[in-house]
Amino acid sequence: MTKTRLLRNSLFAFACAATAALTNGSLRAEDDAVEITIEADKLQLIFKTTEFTVPAGKKVLLTLVNPKGSIQPHNLIIVSPGKEQEVGALANLGLTDPEFLKNPVPESDDVLFATELLQPDSETTLEFTAPEEPGQYPYMCTFPGHWMIMKGVMTVE
Repeated sequence: MTKTRLLRNSLFAFACAATAALTNGSLRAEDDAVEITIEADKLQLIFKTTEFTVPAGKKVLLTLVNPKGSIQPHNLIIVSPGKEQEVGALANLGLTDPEFLKNPVPESDDVLFATELLQPDSETTLEFTAPEEPGQYPYMCTFPGHWMIMKGVMTVE
């Protein structure tokens, strides 16, 4: 067999294997993404993960888990550096607004990414591209009152 034919056959075999792997789910487009899971505590108003680091401009798949047995609904938002207090105060203002309580994401340009509100025993995955600007990006649950202690920091490098 000539070298050209051998190379062509090898490339064809590789392409077939890659196609089969994609079809079977063993290769995923998300493989180049940073995958993070953040779980709410069942009894305390805290996230079990209070910090994580991602490369600037990298795709992120962030899964928020509100476990079975949890006593509260939770969400997670990521805000601009230095804007935690401002956005948190806006969340507290929604305490008496039944519509806000259904999806407690404050209206602010400083809210960069947000999950839906999760009831106990549920999870959701938020897909986003990390900011290009390195820094400390606070994240928090903005169900009114939670953000003061239920928070963390996403570091972008």
